[in-house]
Order: sequence, then C-alpha cells, then structure tokens
Amino acid sequence: MKRWTHWLGVKSPHAADYVPSAPAQTGDLCIQYLGTAGFVISQDGHYVVLDPYVTRPDLTTSLTQPLVPNAALIQRLIPRANDVLIGHAHHDHILDGPDLCKQTGARLIGSSSTVHVGIAAGLPPEQLVSTEGREDIASGSWTVRGFPSRHGKIFGRIPFPGDLHAPPPWPARMHQLRHGLVLNWLVDTGKLKVMHIDSADFIDEELQGHRCDIVCLCAIGRQARPNYVRDVVRYLKPRWVIPCHWDTMITPIESVPDLLPGVDLPGFIEEIKAAGATPLLTPILGHQRFS
Repeated sequence: MKRWTHWLGVKSPHAADYVPSAPAQTGDLCIQYLGTAGFVISQDGHYVVLDPYVTRPDLTTSLTQPLVPNAALIQRLIPRANDVLIGHAHHDHILDGPDLCKQTGARLIGSSSTVHVGIAAGLPPEQLVSTEGREDIASGSWTVRGFPSRHGKIFGRIPFPGDLHAPPPWPARMHQLRHGLVLNWLVDTGKLKVMHIDSADFIDEELQGHRCDIVCLCAIGRQARPNYVRDVVRYLKPRWVIPCHWDTMITPIESVPDLLPGVDLPGFIEEIKAAGATPLLTPILGHQRFS
C-alpha cells in the first residue's frame, strides 16, 4: 500500500527522526504517545493510560475479522498501568484496554458501553468503573474527570453510533463496538492538568471554564469542525498541545506510520501556534517530559 504521506507530500513523525526531551528526573511528568488517540501519562511510579490501541490489525482484518488484542505486544509496550481511561468504545480506542487491565490489575474507567466491553472481555467488577462524566475519580493522588462530548463526523456521518446495552461478543468485530457516551478526560496530577480530546468534535459548554496545561488533541478534528483548534485553545488556555489521531492506525505500531486522509499536520501545527499554544508533535512511542 502506498503511504498517504507519499501522496500528500508530507512526512510522518517517526521515532527514528525524533530528538527526545531530556531524561526524566524525579517528579517529572512524562507523556508517551501510543498512536491513534493513545497516551501513557506517568509520574513517580503512577501510570494513567488513555485509549490504548497498539494491536493495530491491518485493514482487511479490521473490516472482516473479530479483533483479537495482541497480549504480548500490549505487555511489552505498556508494562504498567494503574488506571485505563477510555474516551469512547470504538475499537481503535478500547480494543487493548481490557487486556491491559488483566495484565496490570488496572481499573477500566469509562461509560456504561466501556464497562460492557470490559465485562465481555472477562474483567471482574472490581476493575470496572462506570461514569457519566462530571465527577472526580481518585487515581492514586491524582484526580481524573470525564467531560461529556460528541463524536466527530467522518464523510458526513458518525461511524457505529449508539450505546452498548449488553456485553458484545468477544473478540468483537469493528461494527459491534458502538461508541457510547464520548468522554474527554481531564487528568489532574496536582501540579499539571492534561486534557485528552480523543475525537473530532466536542461540546463547548463542557469545556468552558476549565483550564489545563496540556491538551492531547485529535488532529483530524480541524477537518470535521470549524474553528476546532482555536476554540479548544480559547476555552482551555493550554500552554502545550500534543497532536494525536493523525495516523491511519493500520500500520504496525513500530513501522513508519501513514497519515489519515485529510490530515494536514503542518496546517494543524500552524493553527496551534496562531491560537497561542506551543505544539509538541510527537512520534508514535515518543515521549514528552514536563518538569
């Protein structure tokens, strides 16, 4: 398959070309990008993982087969987790979450649809936390809070809409994982606040009045919603923005990624700068560290 980056004349961020930030010091906050909408936020031995999806089956498998998490790959790439936060229950946001929780003992936290997926995958009740958002949930000494949101439209429609009202088959096919309630997650470490916006839309009123230091922001959103970047920065006043959800999610995670059709990373970066924040374009499996 030809790479979208070749067609678009744009180079994808890749770890081989990446100059990492300085080595972590005690007390530093580390944010690792996992590709798609996935992140690991860690500090002094505490790990919160958002939307992990490292299995990344190819296009044919994704469209035609039950999706089986790659347990060995999950264990190698995400060896630690205390809590796993899910923004919505589409396969590219939730597939690897239950296996990660099985391996680490972490809680799977998200909507009722997320919990149904956790039940289907065999997680016990004590590892499942359902939320409708707008509530603080303790995560060690940190606090996490989901903000109700909405899923962006792709080619004019929302893919696989609706809620899950019962556990789906497991392993599930792509169409069996409905998105359910969409949540933007705010992770408050006590020193820095990180907002994770994992889809191409949001609800203005939910973001207004809440500030953060770092936003992990879906890059395809600027194609789906007018003033997407400008409004996020205007509402949340972040100092830094880390682009996410710019890759096709079907190349192996340690290969050079392909850009999603329509993603204009240079344009996205310029919009972040114009809005008054600093962009931190990070390759898949790359890190950013904050003192």
